[in-house]
Amino acid sequence: MTVLHSAPKFASNDGVLDALVAVLGDKVIASHETHGEVVITVARDSIEDALRTLRDDHEYQQLMEIAGVDYPDRAERFEVVYMLLSLTKNHRIMVKVNAAEDAAVPTVTTLWPVAGWLEREVYDMFGVVFAGNPDLRRILTDYGFEGHPFRKDFPLTGYQELRYSEEEQRVVYEPVRLAQDLRQFDFMSPWEGAEYILPGDEKAANEGGAK
Repeated sequence: MTVLHSAPKFASNDGVLDALVAVLGDKVIASHETHGEVVITVARDSIEDALRTLRDDHEYQQLMEIAGVDYPDRAERFEVVYMLLSLTKNHRIMVKVNAAEDAAVPTVTTLWPVAGWLEREVYDMFGVVFAGNPDLRRILTDYGFEGHPFRKDFPLTGYQELRYSEEEQRVVYEPVRLAQDLRQFDFMSPWEGAEYILPGDEKAANEGGAK
């Protein structure tokens, strides 16, 4: 059975970047095409208007995902990435905004109600605040969780640990207590020959001397 659809099986990027940048005008901060993807960075305060234009005038009807990225060395350390799909053109683009820890990003729940859940994920994992989101609560971590796990300066051990207490007959939260010091990894393979004695090697040396 042959299925016919108006959307092309393979969509081309030819002319797409230039056309969209021209339409968005001074809302655009940067734009490029990489790895076959069209990426447009817009001013943070213009994100709602930019996405509305792409949705209503250029057929990018569906918001597929909102993701966060953390670059701790930047003044505006976070990127919020909106991934849009055109069902009629079978084409995808990415739109980005930059945000600092104290700079809120306007919500796009006014355009796509599903953005409420997606913005909550980015808020929970990165700490990015979305101004105007009607229900900006944590969605993946537990009640009372401290910090934001996807930040690159978040400790690998976290801040709290939980265990079941036989005495209290419930799960209790406690500050993380490490049974031993964390090893400082230098990502060097032991097979390449480290310049220091690896744990356990001293035993082999002693056994060799005894023989």
